[in-house]
Amino acid sequence: MIQGLIDKQDNFEIIRDQVAAILKLESTSQQALAIAAGKDQALWKLRVYRERANPWESVRDQQDDLSPIINVWFDNASFDDGSSNISERQKSETVINIDCVGFAVSSPDGQGGHQPGDREAAFAVQRAIRLVRNILMASEYTYLGLRGLVWKRWPQSITTFQPQQDGRSTVRAVGARISLRVDHNEFSPQYQGQELELLTAQVTETNSGEIVILAEYDYT
Repeated sequence: MIQGLIDKQDNFEIIRDQVAAILKLESTSQQALAIAAGKDQALWKLRVYRERANPWESVRDQQDDLSPIINVWFDNASFDDGSSNISERQKSETVINIDCVGFAVSSPDGQGGHQPGDREAAFAVQRAIRLVRNILMASEYTYLGLRGLVWKRWPQSITTFQPQQDGRSTVRAVGARISLRVDHNEFSPQYQGQELELLTAQVTETNSGEIVILAEYDYT
């Protein structure tokens, strides 16, 4: 039987939460840098969630904040037995998905035409992709701030998708999924030996008549 309570997070959970924290922290920092540079800070704002199915629903009927939404969630993990051992450490190749959704509404362009909401939403999600990729692949985050646990992080793919939307909504949305592979260690519980307190002994005689003494030692 396992001796102790398994009361911990696995490392894939820690990594997922770390990715979300990095994106929120750096988005906030980038907004401050934008203000210092005299630029529109809204272009660097990301709203970050984790493990949500459709966080973009909150934007369906409101236009107060059309900043891109980011949803960080665990997808899958595979294990490399050649780089692991059979009892304690398993090397995991984990995929963390980062869904980015950009929003926009159609508006006049000031020249007698209009700016289509679907096109502007595509530009918004592409801006979010740009921010996410640049943040996570920056040299400061080579190991996602988890050196010793993370071996490597690498973007596998970027794929666009169309979020489900109410056809009556004036807000247009376009999504993209960044699949980030993170190679890292997972660890499993190990047997913990008990401290030896008493060693008993006995005296026996071998077939040849030799006396063998098995002594008792008290280690307390």
